[in-house]
Amino acid sequence: MIKAYAKSDKGKVREINQDYFYISTSLDQVQLYILADGMGGYNGGEIASSLAVQTAKNYIENNFKDIEKDKDSIIQLLGSSMEYANMIVYEKSKEKPELQGMGTTLEICLIYNNKAYIGHVGDSRIYRIRKDFIRKLTQDHSYVQKLVKEGTITKEQAEHHPQKNMLMKALGCNAFVEPDVMVKGFQKDDILIMCSDGLTNLVDQTTLYEMASKNIEQATKDLVNLANDRGGHDNITVIVIKNI
Repeated sequence: MIKAYAKSDKGKVREINQDYFYISTSLDQVQLYILADGMGGYNGGEIASSLAVQTAKNYIENNFKDIEKDKDSIIQLLGSSMEYANMIVYEKSKEKPELQGMGTTLEICLIYNNKAYIGHVGDSRIYRIRKDFIRKLTQDHSYVQKLVKEGTITKEQAEHHPQKNMLMKALGCNAFVEPDVMVKGFQKDDILIMCSDGLTNLVDQTTLYEMASKNIEQATKDLVNLANDRGGHDNITVIVIKNI
């Protein structure tokens, strides 16, 4: 059985919340959790994130029943849903001048048969807690992550780099996007944390582990409160999912 809780907050600085999320309420075969952190002037980011989440959700729910339920088919479905959402957001961005250049991160977690099928674009993150260990499952599509990969800077330097928020890849900014898609085990007592960078820029991995391990419902509230206490510079969204 899966339990999940989510919380989103505009933070202390931003006027509107450009994050958007969806969590499955049904206990059907497929359980779906989606998070997006929008960007763009005026209300562009808000439109991009909500459009991406709704489009990907509908695409997966409409097509899941018709596919083979094997690993490759589910991975392909996830990738296709993100490519489709990218196209929809990109087309929308061309409708009005003020929407030009809008985009969003997109994290999808589809849970089926004790496996988490994950789709990822941008710098929102997904972590997994197993026993007494937390691991980041996604790689940020950011300029700073590229520097870390090349060995130009350390992980520690990356945390406070001035260009930390510069994305190399986002959804809706170009006609095509190549999402990262993967499958991970999701065993009994495993916990998944999906979050926007409004949380991870202010709360470290160890604290995420400590709070989410105790009580997943309380953790969503406590993590958002902690990010706000530390400045709340951005919108904050967190989804915590546990295989009970």
